[in-house]
Formats: sequence, structure tokens, C-alpha cells
Amino acid sequence: MTTSAAKPRARIGISTGVACLLLTLLSWSTVPLFLRHLSDHVDFWTNNGWRYGASAIFWMPVIGWTIWRKRLPTGIWIAALIPTIANIFGQVAFTAAFHEMNPGLVTFGLRTQLIWVAIGAYMLVPSERPIILSRRYLFGAFILLAGLFPILLGGDDSLGGFNFKGTTLSILSALGYGMYGLSVRRWMGKYHPVLAFAVICQMTAVGLIALMLVFGRDHGAYVPQLPADILLYLALSAFIGIAIGHILYYISIARIGIVITSGVLQLQPFLVSVASFFFFGETFWWWQWVAGFIAIGGAYLMLTANGSGAKQIAMAASEGSD
Repeated sequence: MTTSAAKPRARIGISTGVACLLLTLLSWSTVPLFLRHLSDHVDFWTNNGWRYGASAIFWMPVIGWTIWRKRLPTGIWIAALIPTIANIFGQVAFTAAFHEMNPGLVTFGLRTQLIWVAIGAYMLVPSERPIILSRRYLFGAFILLAGLFPILLGGDDSLGGFNFKGTTLSILSALGYGMYGLSVRRWMGKYHPVLAFAVICQMTAVGLIALMLVFGRDHGAYVPQLPADILLYLALSAFIGIAIGHILYYISIARIGIVITSGVLQLQPFLVSVASFFFFGETFWWWQWVAGFIAIGGAYLMLTANGSGAKQIAMAASEGSD
């Protein structure tokens, strides 16, 4: 009886995980489109300050509930410092990239995150070096780079080819998010992931709001005077990408595992590129599409390398980009 009763529950759990994974993929694929559209109306310093500020308010009850129950771990704010710095770095570069390039190219550039994570894991986590040095992992990394370089160097045909500044920003954002994911695993791994992100969200919001007040146009004060539709897009990008997207992401991992979750999320650049064609006229050459599938094949080899170390690397490489 116990076994037969457990099977329906298991199927429900998997179904829930699949649904949340698809919603995560959809939500994180819409954020680049929002950011590209907002780039014509809101500078990236202001964009980050308002979006993360709103998301911090959304996640604040998690902190308040934990404090009220006297279960907030001692030292969690200090532990979150390095992940927060990495997250701020990645977020600034990520949002700024959409002022230079169309969404498809930016999201393909973010796939270099797997390479940065592998390098960081090799340096910081000796136990994972055998996985990173395995033939399958190295071959996957080679294929990933071999696929990404033609896409990034070929550029967007509608923009007239290669965009050095935009490509550099997308790769720097991948570096920031890669280091963010690794530092979360290193310093925040002992805390519940929802609480860990809630804390990091609060600290990131403080940092990004401070940057907005210093560098943002009119210190970000012009946002309330923006047209209603722009305010709606700003709110939706914060709610879908940061507030809700992470909840769906964590449920997906809990239900169906990090490898499948990370693997499916590698499809994000294709969804973004197709949508970007209709909304912004972004076009790729046919050989760039072929290179994109080659790159995703390399990512799959890296994500499915044997061992728990590969799963940790996959987890780190899936954090961020919101």
C-alpha cells in the first residue's frame, strides 16, 4: 500500500517540477526582451535600482518571518557578502549589455558562464578538479566555445555585425553570474536556498540602489513620471525575473534535479532569439543557428559529466541572469 500510494505522489512531484521548469524557462526568457525594450526609456543604473528594490520588498517577508521565529542563522549576512558583490557585478553588466546589443546575442554570450564556473571551481574546489579535467567535460567545453565564438563574432545582421562593447558586457555578466553561483555554493550552501536568496536579494538591492543614486539619470527620480506601459514592463521584469523566477527555479531543482533543470534552461537563447526577431528584428545567419545548437551540445556534455561535482557546477552555472 505504501509503495502504490507513493507512486502517484512521485508522479505529481515530477509533473509539478516539469511545470515549474517550463515556467522558469519562459519567465527567464522574457526578461531579456523586457530589458531590451526598457533600454530605450530607462538607463541601466536606474533599471537595476528600481527592479531589485521592488524584488527586495517582495522577498522581505521571508526575512521578517525568519527573524520573528528567531531562526535567522547567525553570520548569514556576512556569508552573503561575496555572493552579493558578484551578483551586483553580473547584474550591472547584464543590464548594460541590452543598451548595446539585441537580446539573442546577449543570452548566447551568457552561455560562457559555464566556462567561467569551471575555471572558478577548478581554482576554489579541489575535489571537483577530476570532473573538470575529464575528457567528456573538456570536450564539452571545447564544443561550447567552438559554437559560441561564431555567434558572437558574427554578430546580429540587423546591427551590422560584431559588437565589441555589447559582447564584452555579455561575457562580463557571465563572469559575474558564474562567480555569484560559485560563491553561493561555497558560502551559502548550508542555508536554505530560499532564505539564502532572500538575504542576497536585500543586500543586492541596497548596492544597486546606491549605484543608481550615484550614477543613474536624475538619480533614478524620473521613473514615476514614465508612461504607464513602461512602468508596467519595469514591474513585470522585476516580478517575473527576480521575484517569481527564482521560486520556480528552486522548485524545479527539488522536484526533478539540477542536471535536467540546467540542461533545459540552456534552451533560453533560442527562445529569446526567436522572440527577438519578431519584437526587435534581430536576425542571425543560418550558420549562427547551427553554431548555437553545437554550443548547446557542448553545454549538455559538461552538465552531464559523471559525479556530484558536475551537479554542483551545473547549479552554479544556472544562478542569476535576471
